[in-house]
Amino acid sequence: MAEISVSARLRSAVGYRRSLGTTNLLNAVFASLFKGLVYPQIWEDPEVDMEALGIASDSHVVAIASGGCNILSYLTANPARITALDLNPTHVALNKLKLAAAAKLPSWNEFYRFFGGANEKANIAAYDRWLASHLDEDTRAYWEHRRFGLGERRIGVFANNFYRFGLLGRFIGLGHLVARAYGVNPRDLLRARSLEEQKSYFATALAPLFDRTLIRWALARQFSLFGLGIPPAQYEALASAGNGNMAAVVYERLERLSCGFRIEDNYFAWQAFGRGYADEASGPLPPYLRRENFEIVKARVNRVEVLNRSFTEYLESQQDASGDRYILLDAQDWMSDAQLNSLWKEITRTAKPGARVIFRTAAKPSLLPGRVANDILDRWDYREEESLAFTARDRSAIYGGFHLYVLKC
Repeated sequence: MAEISVSARLRSAVGYRRSLGTTNLLNAVFASLFKGLVYPQIWEDPEVDMEALGIASDSHVVAIASGGCNILSYLTANPARITALDLNPTHVALNKLKLAAAAKLPSWNEFYRFFGGANEKANIAAYDRWLASHLDEDTRAYWEHRRFGLGERRIGVFANNFYRFGLLGRFIGLGHLVARAYGVNPRDLLRARSLEEQKSYFATALAPLFDRTLIRWALARQFSLFGLGIPPAQYEALASAGNGNMAAVVYERLERLSCGFRIEDNYFAWQAFGRGYADEASGPLPPYLRRENFEIVKARVNRVEVLNRSFTEYLESQQDASGDRYILLDAQDWMSDAQLNSLWKEITRTAKPGARVIFRTAAKPSLLPGRVANDILDRWDYREEESLAFTARDRSAIYGGFHLYVLKC
């Protein structure tokens, strides 16, 4: 895909229009940033996803790819096939690298060292020995690119803690830097041995940071959450959960991430407060990285296709009543009413009776009522009680709502 096409699609996705308005200029900046690595780790809980989806052996899962953690984790549920879609060419390259690694690395030890530890020079040797020759031309060119033709290849990030890179990795790093400037080390939360200790640490160390004028000022700016992959439209949706007070929203979500789940069960907290997984796989991990799932994932990687396309564009090429599991992440928070209706028109056309759609939203309510046409939405059953239960169990803790829709028979 030509670079101009990638840029145009990303700008369209975030709602960019040709004007000099502040929000529009921020959209353009965000679209430019989104061409690079955003999510070294995806921030949606795959175990909640798999339970909500009820994946069966004949299921075709169509999902936004993002960092690829969930795509590989879904393989543990034994679907017939997975189509992973992403407008970001870097995420496409990352997904293809993970699939090649699961297929070609000789054991879980090498696989975990690569994507769990992600911090050893041996990973670069493993790439050259086992992976490079199995990648398509574009993916290999991406990982072997040298900036200005000099210096280290991109694959070198896996020798330097991959999880500190990308918009998200750097955003978390900046959060640590700011906290430490005020005398707080977020890593200290990982020493907690109970929920009570976690709650005490949040109350005494993290919560007071939100009284700082500079932090409250920064969070009130739309660009402040670009590092979380949140464009202006989604920023507004997120701020609405706190009646326009973004500091209150971030406080609430950080409190839940810190205190809502035991540290030993929540690898999202390890990423936020430790900037990686626990040493030597001694803590919680996403399903695809667990030792007991390695051979399962390896045997099923050929069921996944990764495409640099939008969700709507892909569905337009599919037959009527041909799909049954759809995963939209939080992408709809970015969309205009016209984009939402185009997407749900194609989901509804391609969905089999009983098909399931899941997505997350920055605010708590589903964003579909009043925005998607009634003749489309009336064909779907919104599982409100189940959605609330799944929201409560989502360990990433950063979303206002998890939503499950099932096509009526």
